[in-house]
Amino acid sequence: MASSRILFGLERVAQARPAVMRGARLGLLMNQASVDGHLRYACDVIDEAFPGQLRALFSPQHGLWGEQQANMIESAHMVHPRLGIPVHSLYSETRSPTAAMLEELDCLVIDLQDVGTRVYTFVWTISYCLQACAAAGIPIVLLDRPNPLGGEQIEGPMLEAGQESFVGRAPIPLRHQLTIGELTLVVNELMGIGAEVHVVPLEGWRREMQWGATERRWIWPSPNVPRPESTLVYPGTVLLEGTNLSEGRGTTLPFEVLGAPFIDPDRLAEELQQYALPGLAVLPLRFVPTFDKWAGESCGGLLLEVTDAEAFQPVLTAVAALASVRHLWPDQFRWLPPPYEYETEKPPIDIIAGTPRVREQLDAITARDPLSRGQLESLLAFDRDAWRDRCRPHLLY
Repeated sequence: MASSRILFGLERVAQARPAVMRGARLGLLMNQASVDGHLRYACDVIDEAFPGQLRALFSPQHGLWGEQQANMIESAHMVHPRLGIPVHSLYSETRSPTAAMLEELDCLVIDLQDVGTRVYTFVWTISYCLQACAAAGIPIVLLDRPNPLGGEQIEGPMLEAGQESFVGRAPIPLRHQLTIGELTLVVNELMGIGAEVHVVPLEGWRREMQWGATERRWIWPSPNVPRPESTLVYPGTVLLEGTNLSEGRGTTLPFEVLGAPFIDPDRLAEELQQYALPGLAVLPLRFVPTFDKWAGESCGGLLLEVTDAEAFQPVLTAVAALASVRHLWPDQFRWLPPPYEYETEKPPIDIIAGTPRVREQLDAITARDPLSRGQLESLLAFDRDAWRDRCRPHLLY
């Protein structure tokens, strides 16, 4: 049920009724996680608050209902079965709204749940919407939602020039600390888009709040982020998508378990202890993915249990795990080749990390010289003060 303390942008828009939406022909970018505190879909809330104005829906990666798996598994355009309006897929032959999609609209409303990580594609879908709407002179109303990781902790690496892709189009750290509304404002500036953006902010949310403090049911924004606990580890274990290690897809704990058939779970857990990783307990285990990497094969690996969410550093943890596997099983560990999210040349790990340095440093590991904790921290370092200064004008909370 709805929290008495926190209202999301979706709930507030019906009260605030922004002038830019009054009487306008509306489009709405949403998916199955775009719900209010009573589990009403955003399209129904908007249709009721602005009767007769909703003309089209748009869906991001994974589709309107979150049915599709990742990495270029596209969603078809459709007609909403109940509302009878078109649903334009922005993860199809196009990732940007076309002029034809926008020509009957006066305003585009966006209500998507982000997970606080640069590589999550929803913000990059929004970036294409910003560009298309700026070109068409159409304003955007962004309905804000909490960053499930809270709004205080950040982790690198920063996306470097030359590593731009659909999992990162602007220089943003891997764990960025922003709500989707703040992130949209920052992207609009960083990319020099100049779109007209109106954010309907949260009410009652504070930066130190993680998802549990919202008192809301978590609705999965994509198939492999089924629990709020998934978001805690995702900024780090998403790096495994660039390797031959399973990140738990095909299990009931995606991104919370990692492994491969060649891994000895106890040896990996022991190796990881040297890094003294904060806020974490690991459980050596075996699991069998039902699809994706190593489908049907028994994988040795670890369950990552977050014991202190504020102290836990997911990116440091994942890179330490990769360094450990690279050290113990150098002949079996592999970086995966492209394509990955429409990038056909750069190694997937480079565009996920935002830099080739992670791959290069791990490839320099030898049997005698594993990476130290200090080397890992240096590898992930970036100018935090500069990032905070860049974000400060756009912080809403």
